[in-house]
Amino acid sequence: MRSTLEEHQAFIAVVDAGSITAAAEQLGQTTSGVSRALNRLERKLATTLLRRTTRRLELTEEGREFLEHARAILAAVEAAEEAMALHHQQPVGRLRVNAAPTFMQHVMVPLIGEFRARYPGITLELDTHDRFIDLLEQRTDVAIRIGELNDSSLHARPLGRSRLQLLAAPGYLARHGTPQGLADLSRHTLLGFNQLTHLNRWPLTDDFGGDLTISPDLAASSATTLRSLALAEQGIVCLGDYTTVADRHDGRLVPVLEALTQPRFQAINAVYYRNTALAQRITLLLDFLGERLSTLL
Repeated sequence: MRSTLEEHQAFIAVVDAGSITAAAEQLGQTTSGVSRALNRLERKLATTLLRRTTRRLELTEEGREFLEHARAILAAVEAAEEAMALHHQQPVGRLRVNAAPTFMQHVMVPLIGEFRARYPGITLELDTHDRFIDLLEQRTDVAIRIGELNDSSLHARPLGRSRLQLLAAPGYLARHGTPQGLADLSRHTLLGFNQLTHLNRWPLTDDFGGDLTISPDLAASSATTLRSLALAEQGIVCLGDYTTVADRHDGRLVPVLEALTQPRFQAINAVYYRNTALAQRITLLLDFLGERLSTLL
């Protein structure tokens, strides 16, 4: 009896997710259903693909060899379906997108409805992470990255850039005063990053002619948290404009030391591995984002 695509998909999902339970969650199936599919596949192949211990699953030598073939089979099926859809100009298939939580919340989410209406055959999976991820390890097709790129193995496409500004809530400034110069910052609570410390370089000129590097009085691991702290009147923050468009428009956050702020921008790039089966879906998403981002930056 021949194995099925469903069984191949279950096997790949278990390997990628690291457990049957996590694979079931990814696939939207029950744990028992994924386990049965894996058992059927092993019976049909008359071999053990995964060694199961109490703590983890481990690929056998046969499992590693079959995994390569299974991935190729599913990629070929996906490519064939997409090729047929192209005849009707209706792209189909799954597209996994990763972005920082702030970019996902303030840029991607407001645009998702329009993109899905335009391309209903593309199924999006959205993942957020503040740190750069390994696209292959996380099974991600395209990632939106803010700032400098260091991985030369990836293809990159510029989508735009976002200006950095110092901001605070009017209530905070009313209580603590509005700084008029660099020295005044020492009397204020500065909000910054505790992990992505390169983001603590603010677009103000220090005594040596470079960007001012701050030591946060209140630190957080994400821009989302720092924005919330600023809105809660906890201090002065430096964030990219895409994060605070609505806040600045509604007056919830206002510029600080605007006259002294230097023009500094964060590059916004999409990165991906070249994959023929995914090329059209990635291109459509990036064309769409490039077209619409200007209204949100």
